[in-house]
Amino acid sequence: MLTREQILEIQDAKIEEVKIPEWGGSVFIKSMSSRERDRFEELHLSQNKANTRARIAAACTCDADGALLFTEADIEALGQKDGKAVNRIFSKAMDLCGFTADDVEELEKN
Repeated sequence: MLTREQILEIQDAKIEEVKIPEWGGSVFIKSMSSRERDRFEELHLSQNKANTRARIAAACTCDADGALLFTEADIEALGQKDGKAVNRIFSKAMDLCGFTADDVEELEKN
């Protein structure tokens, strides 16, 4: 059985590279920590529900070291980018963060 110390020492953040042929390159996508996911859901529920895919993409697109590339201010512009490209990021972020289709549906309707 894992001890408290073992659990707290685990470096469990995941970062994966995703090719985006529509943009001629690739980006890194990172998983959200529990705190980041709570903050994301809180912000999403308190704001306009538009651009769910762009919001998740912005919350997870990072550089190779895990530093986010986008801010809340970029969501509208990111939502204007090619849907197939943003959906590639969205799909990988969903997988890495453990979001389910039901989670997204709940976020969109609340």
